[in-house]
Amino acid sequence: MPTDQTSFSSPDTFTSEETTRGICVQVRAKYSPEHSDPPRQLWRFIYTVTITNESTEKVQLVSRHWTITDAANHVEEVKGLGVIGRQPTLSPGESFEYSSNCPLRTPFGTMHGTYQMITSDGTRFDATIAEFTLSGPYLSLIHISEPTRRTPISYAVFCL
Repeated sequence: MPTDQTSFSSPDTFTSEETTRGICVQVRAKYSPEHSDPPRQLWRFIYTVTITNESTEKVQLVSRHWTITDAANHVEEVKGLGVIGRQPTLSPGESFEYSSNCPLRTPFGTMHGTYQMITSDGTRFDATIAEFTLSGPYLSLIHISEPTRRTPISYAVFCL
């Protein structure tokens, strides 16, 4: 059964973790000020993914599917073979780690997705990448419930 955990691990790093069929996918994401240009509406985030095979069978990562949503609710889907030009094969107990980046037109957003995996006997399955937050510095998302509203309102606020 899949498990997931999304957390805020430090003031500037966001994480997620999920295990599907013994494949554990952990993500750490962080704002990259040196690669961002907020006056031009460009916020870039660096993320590092660690994929660990906790199952008893050899698996290969075949392709990826990411869903990226920014603060304006603009959704972009990214699909492709492998990750960073590779299709790693993991024996039981092995891990593979890589880093990449994501540009947004807003100072915060989210990412989640799947890795399409194949076992040595040809069985295909999707390993889930749990949703994680992308957030620039000093930005927090707060939810406010008002007695006259049926649903909470979310606000992005700058905190100093």
